[in-house]
Amino acid sequence: MFNKGDIIHHTRDALGSILVIDYRKHRVLTFNSVFEQSKIDRRFPHLPVHEYNRAMMLPAAFARPGHVTVLGLGGGVMVNAFHHLYPDCRIHAVELRQAVLDVALEFFGLPDSDRLAVTIADARNALAAVPDASTDMILADLYNADRMSPAQAQRQFVDECSRALSDRGWLVLNYHRTPDPEGPYFRQLKKNFAVLMMFRSKSNNTVIYASKHPFDALHSKDPLLAELEERLPIDWRKLMTKVNRL
Repeated sequence: MFNKGDIIHHTRDALGSILVIDYRKHRVLTFNSVFEQSKIDRRFPHLPVHEYNRAMMLPAAFARPGHVTVLGLGGGVMVNAFHHLYPDCRIHAVELRQAVLDVALEFFGLPDSDRLAVTIADARNALAAVPDASTDMILADLYNADRMSPAQAQRQFVDECSRALSDRGWLVLNYHRTPDPEGPYFRQLKKNFAVLMMFRSKSNNTVIYASKHPFDALHSKDPLLAELEERLPIDWRKLMTKVNRL
């Protein structure tokens, strides 16, 4: 037993353990630490459970992406959600560990789809190989067992994401803490993007949104949010009220 959950799968690779744990309704991917890398409702694997994962979906209310890049596959929560929400969207996921991909396919309902391509590589190398202006949204969720990857906190990473994004593209970053809004990282974001916004989750993650192009704000009663809620019920309206423009 693991915190009242059942370990249903355990494997190891060169970077350590990968565990799949079942609870009453949920399934969790963890790298043998207190942190949950991914969490799904077993009945609806396309629905993100963690609030910060749900918050990472919010740019889909402002832009209908034709191509999404996900850096850090985990159990495939973000891939699954976009694959379900936009039936025409093509998705490129980058994952460092083959064993994580294998687990996502076997235990987390990762779609076996011609709209999904997965590259096993270091995200920095994979990002450098992405052609200019070739993706509409980049979602970066790069974590190891106990902390965020330092790559995600580098100004060069911001530049590479900006280069790869289309002229109306969005960068979404899951940050373990809030970077200094006056610091060099935010200065780099401001240099590359027209609008910056932020979401603080209950788990103290900070989701940073950076848009290449200005856009009109959405009222929480906008019918578009109700329509999105029907297709992917994650409480879009409530989440949107917690977003702050920087």
